[in-house]
Amino acid sequence: MSIIKQDKSVRVGLGVLLVKGGKILLGQRIGAHGANTWGLPGGHLEFGESFEDCAAREVEEETNLHVSGLSCVAVTNDIFDEEGKHYVTLFIQADHFSGELKLNEPSKCLSWQWFDWHDLPSPLFTSLINLKKQGFELSCLDIFPIS
Repeated sequence: MSIIKQDKSVRVGLGVLLVKGGKILLGQRIGAHGANTWGLPGGHLEFGESFEDCAAREVEEETNLHVSGLSCVAVTNDIFDEEGKHYVTLFIQADHFSGELKLNEPSKCLSWQWFDWHDLPSPLFTSLINLKKQGFELSCLDIFPIS
């Protein structure tokens, strides 16, 4: 695998798993990184930030939802060859979330939609592809659906 990026640093990203009625929330990404792919709410871990604080911040910034009961449920090693980027992605489960779903960052995401885990849209964001390749299942995540 060749990486074209001059900066050889590895970044930490988070994807937040929000499940309602057996379906997962995905956004259609626009912009530079992962443009035109479907991915979870999430983003970059900032220096000094806990995983939980990052997940809560990113979800609220992107979707207007408030999350709680957060735990790390999976990790992927993601190399984006075309973009010359390398990420370790932490997948954070939210046991509960509330609020009104909104498109808060229309310059980064076209829409938020709910999808069945076994019938996801295409193309998927690389970290989500890698999570699926690991055999990850959502079966235990729909404990507290949105009210």
